Formats: sequence, C-alpha cells, structure tokens
Amino acid sequence: MTTRITLHGLQVAAELAEFIKLELIPRLELDEDAFWRGFAAIIGEFTPRNTELLAIRDRLQQQIDHWHLQRRGQPFDPRQYRIFLSDIGYLLEQGEDFQVTTANIDEEIASQAGPQLVVPVKNARFALNAANARWGSLYDALYGTDAIAEDDGATRHGGYNPVRGQRVIEFARNFLDQACPLSEGSWQDIDRVQVVAGQMSATLGNSSVSLSDLAQFRGYQGTPAEPSAILLCHHNLHIEIQIDRASDIGSMDAAGIKDVVLESAITTIQDCEDSVAAVDAADKVEVYRNWLGLLYGDLAESFIKNGEQLTRVLNPDREYQDPHGDKLVLPGRSLLLVRNVGHLMRNEAILDPSGAPVYEGIMDAMITCAVGSLDIQGKALLSNSRTGSIYVVKPKMHGPDEVTFSCQLYAGVENVLGLAPNTIKLGIMDEERRTTLNLKECIRRASDRVMFINTGFLDRTGDEIHTSMEAGPMIAKTQMKECTWIKAYEDYNVDVGLNCGLPGHAQIGKGMWAMPDLMARMLEEKVGHPGAGANTAWVPSPTAAVLHALHYHQVDVAARQNELRSRKMASIDDILTIPVMDKPDNLSAEAIQRELDNNAQSILGYVVRWVDAGVGCSKVPDINNIGLMEDRATLRISSQHIANWLHHGICSESQIRETFERMAAVVDAQNASDPDYSPMAQNFDDSIAYQAACDLVFLGTSQPNGYTEPLLHKRRLELKLARRL
Repeated sequence: MTTRITLHGLQVAAELAEFIKLELIPRLELDEDAFWRGFAAIIGEFTPRNTELLAIRDRLQQQIDHWHLQRRGQPFDPRQYRIFLSDIGYLLEQGEDFQVTTANIDEEIASQAGPQLVVPVKNARFALNAANARWGSLYDALYGTDAIAEDDGATRHGGYNPVRGQRVIEFARNFLDQACPLSEGSWQDIDRVQVVAGQMSATLGNSSVSLSDLAQFRGYQGTPAEPSAILLCHHNLHIEIQIDRASDIGSMDAAGIKDVVLESAITTIQDCEDSVAAVDAADKVEVYRNWLGLLYGDLAESFIKNGEQLTRVLNPDREYQDPHGDKLVLPGRSLLLVRNVGHLMRNEAILDPSGAPVYEGIMDAMITCAVGSLDIQGKALLSNSRTGSIYVVKPKMHGPDEVTFSCQLYAGVENVLGLAPNTIKLGIMDEERRTTLNLKECIRRASDRVMFINTGFLDRTGDEIHTSMEAGPMIAKTQMKECTWIKAYEDYNVDVGLNCGLPGHAQIGKGMWAMPDLMARMLEEKVGHPGAGANTAWVPSPTAAVLHALHYHQVDVAARQNELRSRKMASIDDILTIPVMDKPDNLSAEAIQRELDNNAQSILGYVVRWVDAGVGCSKVPDINNIGLMEDRATLRISSQHIANWLHHGICSESQIRETFERMAAVVDAQNASDPDYSPMAQNFDDSIAYQAACDLVFLGTSQPNGYTEPLLHKRRLELKLARRL
C-alpha cells in the first residue's frame, strides 16, 4: 500500500512529497507550505473543469456515432455532415484574422529552422543524449548508417574502412560546396585553412581563396594561423569544421580536417507523455527528477558501453573567437521543451480531497513548470532559455475550449510560482480532429502564449478512425497516408500557422521519421518537411538529427514560407472526408489476414515492452523485422483499426484471437535474445501484456477517443502489484 502524507487536503505519495521537499523546494527557495497550498488550490479549481471537458468529448462522440448509425447504408452527404458538426458545436465558425503576439521567444523557436528531437525524459541516458544533440558529427552520422552505400568495398562493419571513409569525406565536402561555397574552386581540393585579416582563407595549391559570401564566416578556435575549428553559418545554422593534423582522420586529409560538425537538434522535447510509461508515484518521481536534473544542469548517467564504464553529463556551451577576435559563445545544448500529459489521465501519485487520483496533466503543469522556474530565476547551473520562457508542449487537446483551459491552468501556475504572466509558453499539438478543424480558433485562444503547432499524423489517424467508427470499415492502415484528408490536414496546418503570424513567434512542425535504421531513405524523403513550410520536424535519434539538418541547408524555410503565404487555403471539406472503404466486399481474405497480421504484430511488439518492462517508446521490429519507432500514437492506430474491422464484420473475433496467438510467437522469437523478456505464447492466460494487447482491440470501440492509456496503465499497475506480492 502506498504511504501518503496529507498536505492541504491532498493525499500525496510519500516518495513524491519527499522529492518536492528535499530536492525541488530547496533549489527553488520556496516556502513548502505555500507551494502545497497553491497546488491544492489549482487542483480544486481546475479538476471539475477538466472533468466537464472530458464529458463534452464523450457527448460529441455519441452524437457523431448516432448520426452515422441513422444513415447506415445511405450515401455519405458531406454537406449535411458539415452542417451537423456545426450544429453540435464540433465545428466552430472562424473569427476574424489575427496575428499572434507571443513575446520573449528564443531564437531556436522564433527564427531558426532545424530538427527537433522527442525523447522520453524518464530515461536519463536518452534525455542527456538528446539535450547534447545540439551539435553532431556529420562524419559519424554518414559512416555509421546506410546514408552512404556499402557497395564497391565501402562496408561499415569491422574496423575503420578507408574506402567508406573517403566517401564520407567526399559527401561532406560536397555539402560544404553547396552550403558555404568558396569564391572559386572546391572544398574537395583545399590543403589548408587559416584566418587572415578577420576572414577565412583556404589554400588551393599556390592560390588563396575566401568564402563566396564573407558573412558566412562567424569565428574560429585556436590561432588564426593554426585554427583548430572554423565556424561557418548557413540558413542560420552553424557548421564547425574541425582541424587536427595529428588525429587519425586529419592526418590523412590534405587540409587536416578531421570532422564536420553540424548544429542539429536545435530544440528537444523532453517527453512526459506518449513515449513514457509512468503509472504511479515512483514513475512520476523518476520523470520529474530527470527533468529537474536537466534544467538545473547536474543530471548524470553512468553506463557500460563496449565493456567500459562511461558517465554522461550535459555539454557546456561552445566558445570561439569571432572575426574581430572577440569572444563568441554559442549554446552547447538543445533548447529544451517539456511535453506534459494531456487532459485525460489521472495518476495516483496524488489523491484530491475526494480521494480520487488527480488529473496527471494538472500535476505535470505544476511540477514541471516549478522545475522550469529554476532556469527563469537564474538558479540553475546551466542556462536553457535566454529570454526567460518555459516551453510546455500540450498534447491531445480537443478544440479551442481545451486550449483555453490549458492557458488558464498555466496562468494559475505562474501565479503560485511568482512568475510573470505568459512566462509559460504553450505548444499546441494538432493531432486531434476537433483541433485540426478549429486550429485557427485554438491558436487565437493562446495568441499570447503559443510557441508551437505540430501535425501529428499518427495520433491524428487514430482519432480519425475512432471519431468515424460508425461511418463504416476503414481502408487499410498502409493506405492512410494517401488519403485526401491527410494531405489537406498537413497543408491546412501550415496555412493556418502562416495566416496567424507564427513565423518569428512560434514553430510550425511536422511529425516523426519512424525508421531509425533507414537513413538513406530519410535523406531522400524528409526534405519534404521543410519544403512544406515547416521550420522543424521530429527525428528519432541524434544521428538522424544530424542528417535531417542537411535538409534545412537545402531549403530556405523562411523563403519557402513566404512562397506558401499566397497559395489557396487547404479545404475543410477535404479534411472532413472519411477514409472508409468504397467496396469492402471486394477485400480478399488474404488482404484481410495480411492487415490483421501487421497490426497484431505491431500491437504485441510494443505492448509487451510497455507492460512488462515499462518502456514507453522503443524501436520495435515489424513483421518484416524492420525496426520502427513505436509509441502510444502508433498503438492507437493499430488497435483502433482492428477494432473498426471487427465492429463492421470485416473479420471475426476468433480470427483476431488466432492472429494474436500466432503473432505472439513471432514477437517472442524477435525478443529471444533478451534475458529479461517474458514470453507471451507459453501461457496466454497468465501473460498480463498479452491480455492488455487483446483488451486494446476487443474493448477498443469503448475507449475514450480510442486512447490506449487507460488500458495500458491498468495492466501495468496490475503487473507491478503482482511483482510486489
């Protein structure tokens, strides 16, 4: 049983109370009683409002279900559907045009375009890696991935391969020729780099050349005659050319260049939500402690790698001499944002005066922002925001009223913590259908706080399936990205963001590259995100951030956004098209089984790690053994898709159960090398993880908005209790 401490009517789990008392409060220099008094007041004020917002979600879903049921078998009438959605308050009328006024925004959000990492803050090592991914080696990213082909002797396994190394160097020099061209000649041919009269000078044989654009030279390390690093800038992203003739790589290079380091993950979302399995007080303390360590600056994590114990800490800032010889300091770490939990879930870490677990999003708001205030008040060892802002990403909001609720919640937190109004900035995840359709009004409600909008294809697809559950059987999951509504949704997000004046105040973001091992393919495809007008997009690893950074050198996002301002706004009617099958009777038995196999394997591969190991995000091999980054958003799609097909008779319960049992054996085999893994197929009835996977499908239609969290949390808590007994 959880030991609790009573604080202003709240029943607080002892480990959380102790964390706040012994680790957070002393650093904040706050009065502990005042902190809990203010926290209790916030819980008392916002809990009933949160409950009512969730009730509105349920009522709207019931009305939509009823509308479709009444018209079962009739041709879909988009005009009547739109009128209906307006009548019930699901689709709101758009107001007059406006421009956001968010102030005190750091350059990384306001004006820099570049990759964004999303990482589970519960994993200290991952959290540190992501925070340190502001700068990354292009040589390492190319050499260690399939970004460089392995043909003609350029294999990447074993010891250093000079054939592959030369291809890496040629790639990097070609990049420099494109991003920072010389006044004449090529970076491929230089044999020395110096700083002469405040400018970079490169030697090609008997001649010296400068940069074509002299303003691109920003600084250096070392001495002008023998610099150890040259700092350049292109599209507002820095490039560091490292020089060391004594190094293994530099000794073989005519110019002594040992690496090209790119400014990469300029922002990172430290995630408390979709990529995290945090179901109780112990989990939440782990999350909050890591966030505290990141913001205060003393987080460290020791681990064994290749038989050697290593300790990871946060990188310091980077120092250079500017062209005039003055000191130049650049951030050494990614600007950190924190993603709070959405409005749905409760957590037993704190019980409110009625004895009910508090809403986790309210708890996150108070505690993560209290941690953030250390940075704002100058009480941290390292700096995060240089403009005095705390950046909170808020997911899974349904429509403008829920955005208003979040803004008022964070205003209440500011008041308790003694922060200036609008210190806490808000990121709006455009991943729920009602938010998409009303995005302009959502942004209006947060016009003085918004710092981020982001399309979330995965959660948005899960919500699309659940919202339209009664409309009919959905097309195959693999066909979703080709739907009319997806293209309109992605374009509409950018159109609205530009129309509301987000550039200079907020990021317009795009979603995750989910295949961390397929970097060559990412290099080919993900350039579409900056090309679509997004000044940031998500990547699954620091290595991917380095490679995705190349796209922001290829595309001038600010110029691209200016081009897009004049295009016709994407159509709401297109967004409202429903991805149901035209002729479900024509679906072959083989196609049905193939879809079930893919979905069931995906569900089991993710859920078994979530429930058994408490891993909220991981690279899970798919049915073809291709590693995919999976989190609750991908799970929502797969589980809702099977639930939809079962609901409409495309498949049967017995067929699904047979598929799950067969795929459980596949997932067991994929995890056979893990000594801590508990096989599912040996005893289906006793495997809590297997039962959780089945619940997600067979109870899928009744889950609020199709979310997976309630069932996952229930089963994870069940397993943790069983292990304690």
